[in-house]
Amino acid sequence: MRGLAGLMPVLLALACSSAYYATMERVGVHKRDILVDRVRAGQTDQEQAEEQFLSAYEVLKELSSFEGGDLENLYGRLNREFERSEARASDVRERIGSIERVAGDLFEEWEAEIGVISSAELRRQSRARMRATQERYAELIRAMRRAESRMDPVLTAFRDQVLFLKHNLNARAVASLSGVAVEVQADIDRLIEDMRRSIREAESFVRELEG
Repeated sequence: MRGLAGLMPVLLALACSSAYYATMERVGVHKRDILVDRVRAGQTDQEQAEEQFLSAYEVLKELSSFEGGDLENLYGRLNREFERSEARASDVRERIGSIERVAGDLFEEWEAEIGVISSAELRRQSRARMRATQERYAELIRAMRRAESRMDPVLTAFRDQVLFLKHNLNARAVASLSGVAVEVQADIDRLIEDMRRSIREAESFVRELEG
């Protein structure tokens, strides 16, 4: 019984996926189309995350050079930027997961359909096309996962500053953070570089899949 209970979420997810695909196919939308849509949405999610992380970084720079003013307000802004950055990072992670799921289903279906083709030559051509697509997809998902991993050190740095300020909301505490933006900049630069590379990979993959 315990084993069956553990399988229930998996079986439910599979049933939901099958029903979703069946519904979409009835209106002429196939797994390939769904994958294209999700990759494009992944580009948008990454672009929005990039903008948000840069926005949070600007507030962090402002904090690092704090020379007086409304410290409570500045802390509130940094906290809001951190929370928005966490939300954008979550969007990116969830989108990558959804891309991986539909890609896995697409390639599984593709392999099964190749086995139904009676012509050996057509089977060979279809399998060659599938393998080429799998290789390009592997490059895409590596780029996306790499960019995703770059978000963690930046989020950690933001979280540290937010919590430190929450516990020590005074000018002396802020003074001790002098230069922290410079320390975070390298992580931000790597994040933006890898995110833009991932966005380019997504664009290239979509062009090839549609072609």
